Amino acid sequence: MLKHESIETNAGLLIVLTLVAIGIGGLVEIVPLFYLDGTIEDVKTAEGKDAVRPYSPLEIRGRDLYVKEGCYTCHSQMIRPFRDEALRYGHYSLAAESQYDHPFQWGSMRRGPDLARVGGKYTDGWHTKHLYDPRSVVPTSIMPSYPWLLENTLDYSDIKERMIALKKVGVPYSLTKVEYDLNVEKFGKKVADTLDINNADANLLAQAQAENTDGDAARVTEMEALVAYLQVLGTMIDFKAHDEHEFIQFR
Repeated sequence: MLKHESIETNAGLLIVLTLVAIGIGGLVEIVPLFYLDGTIEDVKTAEGKDAVRPYSPLEIRGRDLYVKEGCYTCHSQMIRPFRDEALRYGHYSLAAESQYDHPFQWGSMRRGPDLARVGGKYTDGWHTKHLYDPRSVVPTSIMPSYPWLLENTLDYSDIKERMIALKKVGVPYSLTKVEYDLNVEKFGKKVADTLDINNADANLLAQAQAENTDGDAARVTEMEALVAYLQVLGTMIDFKAHDEHEFIQFR
């Protein structure tokens, strides 16, 4: 029987045993995946379309700003399957909800609340005030202010290139008529229209003007993009339409 001290003082043996331990751990994690039909939940709408869709052009730019400003360092987007988490944030996070995220925003660090279900919880005006001056709506907040989001005009000159880059890693944005028709079948025409790279600029402007988060219809600000992204989080799946145990098979 090897003593622990013998292992620690023998570098070669320690390396070998470490690799063996990592190999066993890897096999335990990886092998079961080959026996699963899928690791992403197949969630449909009442019309039989995919419930989870890729982000619209405005939401893409908002997500980019979310990452750029480091929001992920204080807010996770991963509700764990525990009772206290469900009571505070809602249904636990599904893999399907992050299938189009590159990179996904799961994590374990929370200086602020989890944002996986923040969409629709507050108004656009609340989010604008909160980002501009957090303590104006939450006096005890330790979150820094982001006033420049309201001052900066959104740069979306390369939105088509961003969508093409995401398309290359598997996000189903469309460039051709065939790809567009597939999206119509998969998501419905209304969603498929927003996923058309050829009309990206027009779609971005249309959503920004329709929502007009900052009250200035003459220009699109970074604030509008970030708020659009926050407002879509957790809204794609209507969990009330699904049995609470429906997704356990994927866990």
